[in-house]
Amino acid sequence: MMAASAKQTNWFAVWVSVVVVAVLVVVTALVVWMNSAATDPGEPPQGSGINQETGAIVVGDGEQSLDEYIDFMCPICGQFEEVYGDAILDLVDDGTITLNIHPISILDRFSQGTEYSTRAANAMYCVAEADPDAAVPFMQALFAGQPAENTEGLSDDELLAVAEGVGVTGIDACVTEGEYTDYVTAMTQNTPVQPGNSGIATPTVEVNGEVIANSELPEPENLASLFD
Repeated sequence: MMAASAKQTNWFAVWVSVVVVAVLVVVTALVVWMNSAATDPGEPPQGSGINQETGAIVVGDGEQSLDEYIDFMCPICGQFEEVYGDAILDLVDDGTITLNIHPISILDRFSQGTEYSTRAANAMYCVAEADPDAAVPFMQALFAGQPAENTEGLSDDELLAVAEGVGVTGIDACVTEGEYTDYVTAMTQNTPVQPGNSGIATPTVEVNGEVIANSELPEPENLASLFD
């Protein structure tokens, strides 16, 4: 399945391998802290577009599945969306896969105390609950305007403006009061670990329930080979 793509240089995988060690040091410490401070997740977000058991925002209804775990402050997640986003949606549109998006939070420490990762993931749930069809456009818009690490990230008002830009209003309290903050924290702890890693990292990709290393992802034009 991977032979054809192995001859090509996967620049996404190269970038991942360069930074993964530094990220894992941070994430491993974070996981230890989170496991010692487990939080009651409270009521999960409702609606047909959210899997109540896994916390995934569900897109499409294909027989096979692709799960992606993302942090909106993570620059590699932004690169992943840029490289693979269209190819993934093509597989959703042709009925091959169900896409399960897991907005998690492991990089709050890189937003100067504003907890941008958590706030953005919370906003993603607010949008998906209000209008499931707007979830992907909202995600795309956040990555298109992704703030750099070690900045404050987008404010709540800016997150609401992005939501309004994809047609979702009336979620002000959900966003500004962090309605699903505890839920984001709880779901983050359920993130699977990639093969060879010692802690959770983003993006993490799961194909039909099997976690694969980012370095093993084929080129976008060959993504369908994962589901042959």
